[in-house]
Amino acid sequence: MKLKALLIASTASLLLSAGTSFAGPEVVSGPGAEPGCFAPWSADTKYMQWPKKDGPYKVAIVNGFVGNTWRIQMIKTAKAYAQDPAVKDKIAEFKVVSTGTDAPAQLGAIEDFINQGYDAIVTIAVAPDGFDRVIRLADKNNVVLVPFDNVLDTDKVMQVNENQLEMGRMWGQFALGELHAKGVKEGKILEVRGLPGNSVDRDRSIGINEVFTKDGGKWEMVSVVGNWDDGTTQKVVADAIAVHGQFNAVVGQGGSNGVIQALKDAGHPWVPIAGESENGFRKAIAEHSADGLKGISIGQSPGLVAIAMKAAISALEGNVMPQLISVPLPVATYKELKDGENYWSNLPDNFFTVNEFPPCGVNISGPAIMAQDESDTN
Repeated sequence: MKLKALLIASTASLLLSAGTSFAGPEVVSGPGAEPGCFAPWSADTKYMQWPKKDGPYKVAIVNGFVGNTWRIQMIKTAKAYAQDPAVKDKIAEFKVVSTGTDAPAQLGAIEDFINQGYDAIVTIAVAPDGFDRVIRLADKNNVVLVPFDNVLDTDKVMQVNENQLEMGRMWGQFALGELHAKGVKEGKILEVRGLPGNSVDRDRSIGINEVFTKDGGKWEMVSVVGNWDDGTTQKVVADAIAVHGQFNAVVGQGGSNGVIQALKDAGHPWVPIAGESENGFRKAIAEHSADGLKGISIGQSPGLVAIAMKAAISALEGNVMPQLISVPLPVATYKELKDGENYWSNLPDNFFTVNEFPPCGVNISGPAIMAQDESDTN
């Protein structure tokens, strides 16, 4: 009986210690730290607080796909921000890896950094699900895991993003509004999608198609996959024009410079185009808006990585944080573009123009970003 009692007590002790080892964040009451910067997604967003750790911290960026200019600039921005005087002294070690589109490889890299004792891991998720195991491991080790851009379908981690569904709606509404203004209520719309399998691509596409479906016009939606890459997008748009002829409008998630070049090469008339915040796209809108290129540029900034890093450090410092942080959508239409203000004629076409976040005290200059490279750090 004594042995049985001892075994029961030992088992209970193990269960208790196992339960307490899974610390992770607590759900607490708001408001959170720096609400002007770390704005909650909605009134229903919960707040989280991690145990305070003393710095400086070991921070890792675990990227997935790296085959387009946005991802390359994002990595460069992360490296530039890690050297910013505002955070440099708070970071003891900083690593960057890109694992490609293979989800197990990304999960393995995150797990490896956790096991190495890193304090925070910022990631662009390859897929919106399948991260439960690494989330539990991060919680067990009090590691702050922060997905951004391509976020996860979970409320168990702090995440940073712009409203992708709303971005898709705004693109669709702009194109539809320009068509209605010309009296056009039917025709072909070319949708250029992003990288398959990502929550960003999914949510943007839902928003775009929702708008055209609700309109009730006789719209034929033609969809191609551009991977948010200029070269890929140029090819698939050129192929779509060759097969389908002229389009009434183009709504593209990214690779916007490729859209412009494909239309030029095909001699396609300028039409309303909704796209991302590439500098070249904004240059083209400014140059050709009077010729029919009525464009809207909404930026999913590579600078989101800096906000995610700042949020991770704030959480490590023990601050209360929103579970889902909303970064405002930076929008410019053909009526609002100004050289030197929201696009730059002296910067490369593939530079993404939105990297300033005044409420967060984050402003990474173009030269500081371009001085970095996109390679992994060892």
